[in-house]
Amino acid sequence: MITLAQIRARLQETLRQSTMTQTELAGKLGISQSTVAHYLRGDVMPSLDTFANLCSVLDADPAYILCLSDT
Repeated sequence: MITLAQIRARLQETLRQSTMTQTELAGKLGISQSTVAHYLRGDVMPSLDTFANLCSVLDADPAYILCLSDT
């Protein structure tokens, strides 16, 4: 079973690997830095369209972040 903690960890890892800051990511997504921080803490999950844009900006495979694949 996939947990929110696993998804949060993958999202954190993907952001670290991108070398982009939370502020830079927020600017590219048109949201606040605090919203990005909430996503990374697992307080809330992004809406589907924000998640799609987040994956695009980070050049990340959505299946990886959602723990549906290991690569």
